[in-house]
Amino acid sequence: MRITLLQTAPEWGNPEKSLDDARRMLMGSKPTDLIVLPEMFSTGFAPSPSEVAEPEDGQSLAWMKELATRRGCAVAGSVPVHVEGTYRNRFYFVYPDGNVRFYDKHHLFTFSGEHLQYTPGQERVIVEHEGFRILLQVCYDLRFPIFSRNRIVAGQPDFDLILYVASWPQQRIEAWDALLRARAVENVCFVAGVNRVGKDPENLFSGHTSLFGPNGEIISICKERVLDIIETEIKKSYLDRFRETFPSLNDADSQLVF
Repeated sequence: MRITLLQTAPEWGNPEKSLDDARRMLMGSKPTDLIVLPEMFSTGFAPSPSEVAEPEDGQSLAWMKELATRRGCAVAGSVPVHVEGTYRNRFYFVYPDGNVRFYDKHHLFTFSGEHLQYTPGQERVIVEHEGFRILLQVCYDLRFPIFSRNRIVAGQPDFDLILYVASWPQQRIEAWDALLRARAVENVCFVAGVNRVGKDPENLFSGHTSLFGPNGEIISICKERVLDIIETEIKKSYLDRFRETFPSLNDADSQLVF
């Protein structure tokens, strides 16, 4: 699967500019099967969402659908949405035909007060695309390995790739790097972490958007503190061979409750 990871700098509370900037970054990019954007890629991270949250069929999702159908690829990223009287940090996965799956962020970032404004999702979500099973996760979820634990179901692992979309600040970037690698190793899968750069009213962001392989190897990483794109390919056949050679998932603890 060809994958494109977009390290953007969302303009705080300005979706029009943020979406235009992302569109310009993609001009001239290679054909791909999947484009991944950061957490709240159109607004910047909004702990108080009342001024920026969109309806479920809002501007950002419409933009994602247009991009997906025009480029013939899936598009993924998180958007603050207003749903039935609640706010959700919603990770949309838009297929090339415009169909949509979504995951609502489960672990809300209490340090910033996200839990005071948003309602957490309660279900893990795994989507399928181009022969890969893909687990959708958002930012703070990265710190909670039980929630993302790969399990053997009907003789096969739950998933092959985890997508973490984030607004992970510069002052804690070492944890970001370490935890992404750990999630790849313990789950014997590919892990893509897509983080933003730039600044918002509270934080600076240095990026470190990166892609790890199942042995914790760095496949690709973006430049620090600048707009950048990863364009590469991951192969299910490589992952299958690695899992056959080192079948540690078969020895995992079975008593896990999600």
